[in-house]
Amino acid sequence: MKNNTFFNLIKEDVQSSARLGEIHTSHGIIPTPIFMPVGTQGTVKAIEQRELVEIDAKIILGNTYHLYLRPGMEVLHHFGGLHKFMNWDRPILTDSGGFQVFSLNDLRKINKDGVKFKSHIDGSSHIFTPDNVVDIQRTIGSDIIMVLDECAPYPSSPQYISKSIELSLSWAKKARERFISTMPKWDKPQFQFGIGQGGVYPEYRKQYIQQMNDMDFDGYAIGGLSVGEPKEMMQEIVALSAEHLPKNKPRYLMGVGMPEDILNAIENGIDMFDCVIPTRNARNAQIFTTRGKINLRNAKYKFSDELIDENIDAYPSKNFTLGYLRHLFVAEELLALQLASLHNIAFYLWLVKTARENIANGTFKNWKTNFLNQYFSKE
Repeated sequence: MKNNTFFNLIKEDVQSSARLGEIHTSHGIIPTPIFMPVGTQGTVKAIEQRELVEIDAKIILGNTYHLYLRPGMEVLHHFGGLHKFMNWDRPILTDSGGFQVFSLNDLRKINKDGVKFKSHIDGSSHIFTPDNVVDIQRTIGSDIIMVLDECAPYPSSPQYISKSIELSLSWAKKARERFISTMPKWDKPQFQFGIGQGGVYPEYRKQYIQQMNDMDFDGYAIGGLSVGEPKEMMQEIVALSAEHLPKNKPRYLMGVGMPEDILNAIENGIDMFDCVIPTRNARNAQIFTTRGKINLRNAKYKFSDELIDENIDAYPSKNFTLGYLRHLFVAEELLALQLASLHNIAFYLWLVKTARENIANGTFKNWKTNFLNQYFSKE
């Protein structure tokens, strides 16, 4: 499968940089813009795979760090990769695990060859290198794999960012060479994305992207954002990055996930998104609806016979009231986590699907403005 059949750019919006596209993998076609539910350890928390299919999740995300530690490579090799292990026949993207490793702070040490770290589970010592992270993801068998990079904290000085991008670019080159020189383990094509870094410094971002483009990855991600910087600054870096990335390859904004952030990024030409916000917030009794965010622990919903969201085509959204869902949380029933999580993921999938429909119709910008006005009207 050649790169030019991996991503098809179908349409560009005339009023913005929004785009309509398709990513082709051996496990299915992914329409873009798309949201990827996060299935860190081979499961989207509180949601069964069958339910993900019912709400038409096109792709999910797994985490290399967590899967490497548990269940481990021996188990995933035994089962023939993550798809078979978790009984999921649609596409999977795995991140490199770099963000998780660098979040360990005192439990890791970085050098030019990679990063040494201690497991958060049992304290055992491990090493991630650009090469072995590719090999690990070969065993996982994900359709799209990410390179190892350093996600610099915010704020970081220009001096720190300069050294950080030098390190990450050298790792990206090694990862690309490793990927090209090896074959998929499970006879299914895999594709590799580079990750743009550079902190909040435009010149470093442009410098990084230029050198990364020369490596000819199958797609490109924008990393190192949503780590504490102001939203306006994040949007500026997203727009700048998209402007310098190739048009004929998918663009992935990593870890950014409030609805308004996703729509703003789509307007700037981003194709792919992931975030734990829908499921994490659901477990804390916050749901996202077409009429705004709702905190179910608020006493005003105790007697609410309003449906969760009749605009969302998912079983819990159209069949249960806010009053009932609130009761489940107050009573600490496990069903609360399931229903709220499934609804929130369904809402995010509705959001990007509706964005695609409006890009196709040439109405994206007006729809986005009207939707966000309505979405924030309750606040």
